Amino acid sequence: MSGYRTLPVPDGLDGMRVDAGLAKLLGLSRTAVAALTESGDVVLDGQPAGKSDRLVAGAWLEVTLPEPENPVRVQAIAVEGLAILHEDDDVIVVDKPVGVAVHPSPGWTGPTVVGGLAAAGVRIATSGAAERQGVVHRLDVGTTGVMVVAKSEHAYSVLKQAFKERTVDKLYHALVQGHPDPIKGTIDAPIDRHPKHDYKFAVMANGKPSITHYEVVEAFRAASLLDVHLETGRTHQIRVHFSALRHPCVGDLTYGADPVLAKRLGVTRQWLHARTLGFHHPADGQWVEFTSPYPDDLAKALELLRSEG
Repeated sequence: MSGYRTLPVPDGLDGMRVDAGLAKLLGLSRTAVAALTESGDVVLDGQPAGKSDRLVAGAWLEVTLPEPENPVRVQAIAVEGLAILHEDDDVIVVDKPVGVAVHPSPGWTGPTVVGGLAAAGVRIATSGAAERQGVVHRLDVGTTGVMVVAKSEHAYSVLKQAFKERTVDKLYHALVQGHPDPIKGTIDAPIDRHPKHDYKFAVMANGKPSITHYEVVEAFRAASLLDVHLETGRTHQIRVHFSALRHPCVGDLTYGADPVLAKRLGVTRQWLHARTLGFHHPADGQWVEFTSPYPDDLAKALELLRSEG
């Protein structure tokens, strides 16, 4: 990959902040380097580096750079099924349908939330990388449910900080195979990119701290419906954690789900839904919550399980 660089930290950068040192080394702005660190694309001696971390001469540096050719741009294209749950001057809360990415990325040619909002005439914050402006958190392409996008620069700053400080309440509903034991618990297991398959993630000893709280709310013969609260927000976190417990999300073939059960229930993606999102509103600090109903495919799978007794 031409956008990947790996090298030891030069002596001349010893002790410098990551953003300042890499800006000098790579000819990028400090803002661009900060965006790379935020997305986990700067690694020092095997650990993701923050923009304010210090460089150490001789430490092994790995940087994944965005491809300079054909920059990813937001295309204003209407997105079928993208529902607006709430909108004001600061935020817009949407219900994301399946098969929709939050923002453009290399290799993704499908619909996006930011593109759908642009097509609907919604102006969002300009903070953040060009293709991710206004985006303060994400959902997987195959995960449905509620998410918030910042419209004002003030809201972007406040919400980014809220997600960082974990003051946002993110409740997911997940249908997992089998019956987790205990029926209420916490999964505290670090997550990093899979060592063999770069499209997957896995529980790894040197990964980023990842904490998931869950409780079984309904049990069926072959599966359990869970309330899941995320304390951290790693990519694929719920999917990886429950796969590691040998209770993958129903339909999540990438992480070891049973294809026979998925077919029987008519599920063609992971049964995982961002059910409720609560946060302190950036305008006045008042607590607000928004809830997304189940989409048809997930609701029908539950009905089938309930009808089996």
